[in-house]
Amino acid sequence: MADTNLAQAVEMTNDSSFYDTNIKFLLADKQILARILKYAVQEFFDMPIENIMDSIGDDIDVGTKSLDAGLSNIGRVNMSGTEDNIPGEGKIFFDIRFTAYQKETEMKFLINLEAQKSANPGKLGYHLENRIIFYLARMISAQKQTEFYHSDYDNLKRVRSIWICMDNSEDGDSIEEISLGRNTVFGKKENSYSMDLMKGIIINVRSGKNRKPSPNRLISMLENLLSQAGVDEKKRVLTEKYGMIMTTELEGRIQTMCNLSENIKELGIEEGIEKGIEKGIETERLNAIERMLKAGAAKEQIISFGYSEEEFAKVENMLCVNP
Repeated sequence: MADTNLAQAVEMTNDSSFYDTNIKFLLADKQILARILKYAVQEFFDMPIENIMDSIGDDIDVGTKSLDAGLSNIGRVNMSGTEDNIPGEGKIFFDIRFTAYQKETEMKFLINLEAQKSANPGKLGYHLENRIIFYLARMISAQKQTEFYHSDYDNLKRVRSIWICMDNSEDGDSIEEISLGRNTVFGKKENSYSMDLMKGIIINVRSGKNRKPSPNRLISMLENLLSQAGVDEKKRVLTEKYGMIMTTELEGRIQTMCNLSENIKELGIEEGIEKGIEKGIETERLNAIERMLKAGAAKEQIISFGYSEEEFAKVENMLCVNP
């Protein structure tokens, strides 16, 4: 009998990279995406969840090569469109991207969703805000010859880059926006043209086991979804409190994530990685790069996670000496 998707995912996991991968597939479920749009993207706030789900296109792309390719068929999740390669600008890899339509206004949105363990510049080696701006700029420039042609700049589609940051303190639950602004610094000229073409959104969820429930419905839902609670408890809360339907797809993803979480705990991998990051131990960073390389990640993708060219070269050389 052929292995199920769940069996394949459980058998493949022996480090935390597969847990991170499954989080992305879980977030890519339309029920989750619809709630993120409703409570984080203001243009969708007045729409019922069911309508938002219908407005999300079937082109949900998950940017990872860690899971067996067969899993890309679950819930119409696609793995082919997450690499953005613009000549002369290099490659970047999006966690999740998809399109959504605000049907009343007939506006099309190009949306990118990123699952980020930390927004701390000390851990990342850069300020996350700058990376968000870069992603937004790429989502704009990539529309040339796809969404508009020649000089038809008024046909640019709105882009939203949403970042879920997961290591905030007890009072760190918040939602932030980064957007274009327009100010008249001299004279009286007024212009009512909307500047909402591009917007970055940071959803700060909290780590820790004893935190109080967030008063924000979206953050509360995400913290329950990503918590260390057991499968049955997680399903109960998501169904009773947030009105989700436990489809075979969603239930399977929750089960997989919980199984992987338990496996990671048993092996002590999660604690070891966190300890290594906090203490700045070079060995832990090199080990992480090695795991990503063995999982099939490209150099550009690894560098985009905050690792340096020197660290990548060191691991590459070690693998060549000790394949």
